[in-house]
Amino acid sequence: MTLAGTRLGAIHRLVWTALLAACIAVGAWLQLPIGAVPITLQPLFAFLAGYLLGPASGAAAVGLYVAAGVLGLPVFAGGKAGLGVLLGPTGGYLVGFVLGAAVTGLAADRGRPIGWGRGVLAGAVALAVAYLCGAARLAQVLHLDARKAIVVGVLPFIAFDAVKVAVALVIGRHLRARGLAPG
Repeated sequence: MTLAGTRLGAIHRLVWTALLAACIAVGAWLQLPIGAVPITLQPLFAFLAGYLLGPASGAAAVGLYVAAGVLGLPVFAGGKAGLGVLLGPTGGYLVGFVLGAAVTGLAADRGRPIGWGRGVLAGAVALAVAYLCGAARLAQVLHLDARKAIVVGVLPFIAFDAVKVAVALVIGRHLRARGLAPG
């Protein structure tokens, strides 16, 4: 029987879930403030959670991170915490990261190796989902039209986030190929 099919495999998955939630928190602290939405490493770790853990556990890891922030731990960008962050202008990106992790997890579901094509496609769709959720909330809270929300909340991040998705995919493929992440 493989590690993934044992009680130890379940513990292994839980440890990875908590570890990736912590990595997302660290990624939020590493930021470049450029306006209403800072550049952080959150997307790298959120999408890596999906690539490593699959759709359900990947989304759970990001959900755990969001829950920690909502409950008051200073894990959001800039050391912020609380429900106000989730309801504020950047809250849509947090929701988008949960959904995006589920999308990248589809590329690695059921322990299959992550193919380049499937991984890149899942990463692109995950980014689109995160951007859609984020820009929609940004527009709603800041009373922006859709075009302005995209100019402010999407366009400055595309190149940076594409690199983060690529790095997450490379790391995910590497760890899964070596049997170091749960399958």
